Amino acid sequence: MDRSIVLQLLAAQLPADGLITDAAGLKPYETDGLTALREVPWAVALPETEAQVRDLLKICARHDVPVVARGAGTGLSGGARPIAQGIVLGLSRMRQILSIDPVSATARLQPGVRNLAISEAAAPHGLYYAPDPSSQIACSIGGNVAENAGGVHCLKYGLTVNNVLGLRVLTMDGELLELGGATLDDPGYDLLALMCGSEGMLGVVTEVTVRLLPTPPQRAVLLVAFAELAEAADAVSQIINIGIIPAGLEMMDQLAISAAENFVHAGYPLDAAAILLCELDGDEIELAESIRLVSDVLQQAGATQVRVARDPLEQQQFWAGRKNAFPAVGQLGPDYYCMDGTIPRAALSKVLTTIANKAASYGLRVANVFHAGDGNLHPLILYDANVPGQLEDAEALGDEILRLCVAVGGTVTGEHGVGLEKLNPMCSQFSSAELEQFFRVKAAFDPQELLNPGKGIPTLQRCSELGGMHVHGGHVPFKNLPRF
Repeated sequence: MDRSIVLQLLAAQLPADGLITDAAGLKPYETDGLTALREVPWAVALPETEAQVRDLLKICARHDVPVVARGAGTGLSGGARPIAQGIVLGLSRMRQILSIDPVSATARLQPGVRNLAISEAAAPHGLYYAPDPSSQIACSIGGNVAENAGGVHCLKYGLTVNNVLGLRVLTMDGELLELGGATLDDPGYDLLALMCGSEGMLGVVTEVTVRLLPTPPQRAVLLVAFAELAEAADAVSQIINIGIIPAGLEMMDQLAISAAENFVHAGYPLDAAAILLCELDGDEIELAESIRLVSDVLQQAGATQVRVARDPLEQQQFWAGRKNAFPAVGQLGPDYYCMDGTIPRAALSKVLTTIANKAASYGLRVANVFHAGDGNLHPLILYDANVPGQLEDAEALGDEILRLCVAVGGTVTGEHGVGLEKLNPMCSQFSSAELEQFFRVKAAFDPQELLNPGKGIPTLQRCSELGGMHVHGGHVPFKNLPRF
């Protein structure tokens, strides 16, 4: 590959400032939100149109140049970490809201549109976009699709995959795929769902059509305190068991509570071992009955305090603590490692206790703040990278937590994706036959393996080096398994 020729070809397809090759300009693209993994890319391309993306992909395919698509760079699994001999395809300049259709309650968007901007644009029509990651002020809809992002309101209204109706996707060779549309369903294989959560490994999203929902007539937010962590965890299942699905049901432990309260003064009780934030919505009569039923369940579950926000301002205040919990925890120490795994709700109490015991064995602290209703955990492991061995201990503890999630019937990720971070734990969850099938899907879309290579799926050789692989009923040593 003649690097100078490829750069000339790429530059010819882009605006004058659309190709970055200098060291200072490349520096911001060396990592995503998982800052422990860094690599400076060869170049960064910033297209403004779908046609430019298509032409760039064709050039890279012709010259065997790996491509890593990047949205806002807020991902937390290393999925957007670049490759030294490849380009970063940044989609941040494709940020137009193409249309808002209040009749069909849909929006057409370029991939660089910020998550929060969708709801802001839809608000005058009495509509909003439900998935709301904590990074929604910055993260992009294209990145949300790549990671199948969630958020605090996904318990009732679903993840990104449940709210995306259509995609325009370019394959590595520049072929345009139109998946789904503005209707509820299309015949044939559900390639739309396959693309959601594919982490930029199958294609590059250039347009997204999302479902908008009517703004609920009324909302109530309950702040619930518990003296015991286990009581709060058990209360989550008890709420769901009475047939009420809250719009959001979040949990924070004492360490996260104190950090968030110090950071935003949300009004959280500092003497609580754990709190739940429970949002209910509906019309006036429905909402009143839901508040009554949920409050009764919470009192029976051992809640020491149940506060219903008095007005929208206090609702916003309650949620501000949760939305800012990650940066708040950052004040507790020099560094933290944010994990992401999902478990059955019934296992919450057991898993949280086990995490605390494992953290103590490493001499580390863990703050827990997570989507309790979904069983989607986000343990924040506090460490100091300047202390020799602490980063390695944090990573080892994180690996143990993810294996624990698998052991209780869960999965190694809920919404952050696998990226580079969770390649090892994937070996615990999937068998060799399953991983082979993942590679076959990858090859069907990207036979040259140029789109985000090395992410999402561990090689069988990697799993072999770890000593074994999951099979139903146990582990099997790697003997005579095919290698990719």
